[in-house]
Amino acid sequence: MPFTSLGLAPALAQAAAELGFTEPTPIQLEAIPAVLAGSDLLATARTGSGKTAAFSLPLLQRLQASPATSPRRVRALVLVPTRELAAQVGEVVRSLAQHLAERPKVAVLFGGVSINPQMMALRGGADVVVATPGRLLDLVEHNALRLSAVELLVLDEADRLLDLGFAEELARVLALLPAHRQNLFFSATFPPAVEALAGSLLRQPLRVHVPTEPQDQAVVLQRVIQVDASRRTQLLRQLIRDNGWERVLVFVATQYSAERVAAKLHQGDLFATSLHGGLSQAARKQALAEFKEKRWDVVVTTDLAARGIDIAQLPVVVNYDLPRSAVDYVHRIGRTGRAGESGLAISFVSADTEAHFRLIEKRQGLSLPREQIAGFEPQETLPENAPGGGGIKGKRPSKKDKLRAAAAAAGGQKTA
Repeated sequence: MPFTSLGLAPALAQAAAELGFTEPTPIQLEAIPAVLAGSDLLATARTGSGKTAAFSLPLLQRLQASPATSPRRVRALVLVPTRELAAQVGEVVRSLAQHLAERPKVAVLFGGVSINPQMMALRGGADVVVATPGRLLDLVEHNALRLSAVELLVLDEADRLLDLGFAEELARVLALLPAHRQNLFFSATFPPAVEALAGSLLRQPLRVHVPTEPQDQAVVLQRVIQVDASRRTQLLRQLIRDNGWERVLVFVATQYSAERVAAKLHQGDLFATSLHGGLSQAARKQALAEFKEKRWDVVVTTDLAARGIDIAQLPVVVNYDLPRSAVDYVHRIGRTGRAGESGLAISFVSADTEAHFRLIEKRQGLSLPREQIAGFEPQETLPENAPGGGGIKGKRPSKKDKLRAAAAAAGGQKTA
């Protein structure tokens, strides 16, 4: 089925084909007509399924229906949780708009860099803004842009924007938007509590869920290797060498661990570097670009790279440290096995993290066999009276849960 059959202009269909979308993916088939019809949308689909194009294409089509004003008003706002995802989404939107007769002005805004160039870029206004919430609010406070004319709001990786520390910032952004607008929430996962909150912010939303097809489940082979925590780096080095992996994305828990593990791998004659929020934006951008160009064998990162980052043909992801939640596990392993490619996701499990991984398996409906590598058989065991249960947070409301509730209340008042 061609994109034009979904109501898209030939110029947008041509741009989509040039980005590799020869025909609509399932999420695009469901979402594009709904967005063009003006519906609010709550959409879930696995990573690598084409969610960015699913909202970018109809967004651009809607903008073409009416000419831009002078100065330009922000008519479409895309909120994302990270700088890297902001840059990536902005690039996709610009690429999809390249053949339009009147190309919209797209501004990409995020923190970690000087605010002055972004203020200069907003002179004369912008049609589409892709932004992280914090920097967006900074620019509003500097009177660099206004959000009173926004017609369409997109939350990309909506579960994270509705969760964690973004709730307060999101509530402030929602308060600046007009009450009558179209809302599109996209993510690979929506935990029940977050989905309930999203539902309170949407108006009679159309729910689109694209289930993982059986053939998709086999795209990422998941392996669990038992190893003592103290020997993980040595095992990782041997696995990379023995298997001839050309690129490996390794997830750790902290910025310090990212630096330490990368340094140890580099000392072992592997081209390894770190990627985390403590680096400057220029350093993060360079590391990611060089990894995509296959100039690094290994990038050791925090959950900074777990969401939204698209690295074509990435063969292997390793959970050196286990993720805190089952949702983060899905996003981490989703960096490999994208766009129909096969991938491998390996998790290191030690005696003290076995209970936590069992919780991840339970939440994801998994039951994965445990492996041991010759020469790295685990020697450590937990004392009989050691506490178990893993690290996934429980049901008791936290301070962040209360912030989410406040955001829901603010959003409900604004959209009522």
